Amino acid sequence: MILVLGLAGLIWWGGGLMGLERKLRLALLAVLFLAILLLQLTLPEGAPLRVATGGSAQSWLILGGVALLIGAYSWTVARLRERADGQDEGDPQTGANPKPGRFSETELNRYARHIVLRELGGPGQKKLKNAKVLVIGAGGLGAPALQYLAAAGVGTIGVIDDDVVENANLQRQVIHRDEDIGVPKVFSAQRAMEAQNPFVTVRPYHRRLTDDIAADLFAEYDIILDGTDNFESRYLSNRTAVALGKPLISGALSQWEGQLSVFHPNQGGPCYQCIFPEAPAPGLAPSCSEAGVIGPLPGVVGAMMAVETIKQITGAGEVLRGSMLIYDALYGESRRIGLKQRQDCPICAGESG
Repeated sequence: MILVLGLAGLIWWGGGLMGLERKLRLALLAVLFLAILLLQLTLPEGAPLRVATGGSAQSWLILGGVALLIGAYSWTVARLRERADGQDEGDPQTGANPKPGRFSETELNRYARHIVLRELGGPGQKKLKNAKVLVIGAGGLGAPALQYLAAAGVGTIGVIDDDVVENANLQRQVIHRDEDIGVPKVFSAQRAMEAQNPFVTVRPYHRRLTDDIAADLFAEYDIILDGTDNFESRYLSNRTAVALGKPLISGALSQWEGQLSVFHPNQGGPCYQCIFPEAPAPGLAPSCSEAGVIGPLPGVVGAMMAVETIKQITGAGEVLRGSMLIYDALYGESRRIGLKQRQDCPICAGESG
């Protein structure tokens, strides 16, 4: 058997030195394998030539099976690389211009389930890699959205929040851990995201989103996710996103119910303030700390926000632009309602494309 393996090595490496093509060397190895297998199956047991070539067909069948598995894996990786390295014409929804680059073997393996999706493929994964997404808030909605955006391979993820991790957060904000109590949420989230996927860049901003920084900050990103829990921040995010022509993916929670929508008036549909012209009176929309919220609900809605982000980046499917998805966790129901732009909206009137 050692002599046969030596002959196989001579065919492969010796043939390579002689300039033989890879396909020809593989064909010669296949012929050698079939010849040895034929000897093992036809010669009587104990025949000198059969003994010299291993003495049993079983070991050669096992070796052939292993070689076949390795070859199939190599072929699959090569096909994934070809798809991932295909030319990308850019993203019609975000306007992003993907940069040339290749995926590492680890990235190809990690994103294989995306690349084999017909709606994404290699070009879609490249768009994710070259996308820049800003998440406002690293709390209930931001935590799952950040985790899934990082896992999906979104290349640059910004997260802005001025809060620190508290014990009461851990019932639902699963990106943070008990040992993170007292740590700024953006740094706790950054640590978890980079541990999840070292191939993404995380930009933490430990401060509150305010008028004086919003425009400059939003300008650096393709898509904005609003996971805040107060109307002041939501209105600020909305008017800034509309002014810069950025899509705004907004989610909200209360007790057992969550809702989300994509606001992008210059691509059709309303802005956030078309639907909520004024903040409700105090007490009519209590916060989660006042009204409570079931722990997994932010995970459901935050993950949906991540899905909408991926669709917005890649152009797959239909995003929730001009509609709102409402999920009732208590009764396991969801409904989708249409939304229209208000012609007298002070923020987006005249912006619809």
